[in-house]
Amino acid sequence: MAHPAMLRNLVERYEELQVARTGQDTLETRRRLEDVTYTLCVSTGTRTIEDALRVAEEQLAEALDPAEADVRLTA
Repeated sequence: MAHPAMLRNLVERYEELQVARTGQDTLETRRRLEDVTYTLCVSTGTRTIEDALRVAEEQLAEALDPAEADVRLTA
């Protein structure tokens, strides 16, 4: 499991790049988005960004409060 601070940073970078891409879709922005997408997938052991973001959210919630995360995931 990736360190929560690293996951949080990756998710934030992904979201920032998504916003930046809607305003100015440059080759550099696309490359950076591809890089952070790849890193998120590798860090979470997933193959799609949707799955990576879901797993990251679950892992971050668990890092904040393991007991609460278990309840949320099984509810």
